[in-house]
Amino acid sequence: MTVVLRRVNRALLGLAGLLLVLGGGAVLAAALDLPVPSWWPWSGPADVLLSAADRQRWRDESWWWPAVIAALGLVVLLALWWLLVQFRRARLREILIDTGDGEEAVLRGRALESVLEADATALEGVARAKVSLTGRRGAPRTRVALDLEPYASPGDALGTLGTEALAHARTSAGLPALPTEARLRAVKHRARRVT
Repeated sequence: MTVVLRRVNRALLGLAGLLLVLGGGAVLAAALDLPVPSWWPWSGPADVLLSAADRQRWRDESWWWPAVIAALGLVVLLALWWLLVQFRRARLREILIDTGDGEEAVLRGRALESVLEADATALEGVARAKVSLTGRRGAPRTRVALDLEPYASPGDALGTLGTEALAHARTSAGLPALPTEARLRAVKHRARRVT
């Protein structure tokens, strides 16, 4: 999903950029009185983008303003939908596991996430853990967010996460690799009183 989204984004941004560069270059060429193609509607610096007749042509039609408002509303809704899709992180629903006999088994992504969260939370110095699976069905990746206790060492917590929780998940799921992005932060706590 994310690869397709990236390709669509690149194609749309490239097309929009190309149209803006070509349109802006042609308008700039006409404004500077440079030669422009014969079909171009503006041929010199004295030309306007919309003449008075063009601006007032549809003013008296009863369908014009509702159509304009509906079209602009649709453009705004599509832009908002596209913006929301950018921030949505695609979670992996299932993982394909090679069973060794030429067949494949399917493991639910939520199940692996919950097991990883339980294992990570059980580690020394970890208050809470949040795990999400991303990537492809055959090559999953994990994002782990650990909330560390005030006394915890980030290096030790990260080391035990890799050697215990992630290694256990990788072995039990039969995965050759499980790339992980870990984010650590300290749990807010009240200062101790020294007497």
